Amino acid sequence: MDAALETEIKRLTSLGLHQRCVEGDLARVAGLTLEINRLKKEKNAVICAHVYQTPDIILGIGDLVGDSYKLADDCRRTDADIIVFCGVHFMAETAKILNPSKKVLVPSKNAGCSLSEAVTAADVRKLKAEHPGLPVVTYINTSAEVKAESDCIVTSANAAKILKRMYAEHERLIFIPDRFMGANLARELGKKPGEDMILWNGSCVVHEKFDPALIEVYRKRYPGLVALAHAECPSELIKAVDFMGGTGDMMRYVESTNASAYLLVTECGFGELAKLRFPGKNFIAMCRLCPYMKSITLGSVLAMLQSPSPEEVTVPADIAARAKKAIDKMFELAA
Repeated sequence: MDAALETEIKRLTSLGLHQRCVEGDLARVAGLTLEINRLKKEKNAVICAHVYQTPDIILGIGDLVGDSYKLADDCRRTDADIIVFCGVHFMAETAKILNPSKKVLVPSKNAGCSLSEAVTAADVRKLKAEHPGLPVVTYINTSAEVKAESDCIVTSANAAKILKRMYAEHERLIFIPDRFMGANLARELGKKPGEDMILWNGSCVVHEKFDPALIEVYRKRYPGLVALAHAECPSELIKAVDFMGGTGDMMRYVESTNASAYLLVTECGFGELAKLRFPGKNFIAMCRLCPYMKSITLGSVLAMLQSPSPEEVTVPADIAARAKKAIDKMFELAA
């Protein structure tokens, strides 16, 4: 075996990436990560890896790893010429808006998002016409065009904090596009969904399918279990768990507590990452795969870096300028 390949296998193993964590042979994975990391340096590229990506991407090639808020914040500080976004398209658009002079790439044409596709700029304009004067607070899982029609962007990590500040100045507001997240946040803040907070009928294809009845089944099977769920889950499920938040919040909760077991109700990639980061803790699987996130592979990343003219993510200048105002408002209110 080639010495460089042996060294790469040892590096991946030291990070916690073992044969059971990957599809196929670890040597094959190491060969891909070795070449990707070589091309990264050659092209001055940085790889953003969302926590829903597979362990081989996060550990093998990821430079910036986190939830959508952290990645958006980290992108503002990179000096790379190319940003390869191992996430979904709206995240790459956000990176492009914040880094207009950089080349931004997504290694899959199928990396969409059911939430982003649930609302259009025309829908937002209609909502604003129906509720004149109400500010539009928009979850980051939306297109650049929708962000451009918004007053402030939020992520699951900062939504409650920002909404609380928005409500200090406004009695009512519009929240789009996730109806479940909006309703959950409204109740957390003592507001009435549909009245104090006007909602849009969007949802996440991953989080809308979880069954709240299973929570009690797991509690009986694992005494002392702590259940954590993403804010995009239906309200009936949120009422059955111990903690609601974004993936970053959930990871910090796990890190700061010592339960007998943790039930992580979100996309499967997050559970895989939590197991690698906290090998001494017991995690119970209640997850669903995101077909959009999982459309990105090491092979697709390598192919994009090898392409002489990869397809770039573009955002029209006028839309980018308006969307950036809403994104900047998020950073301001989340500070």
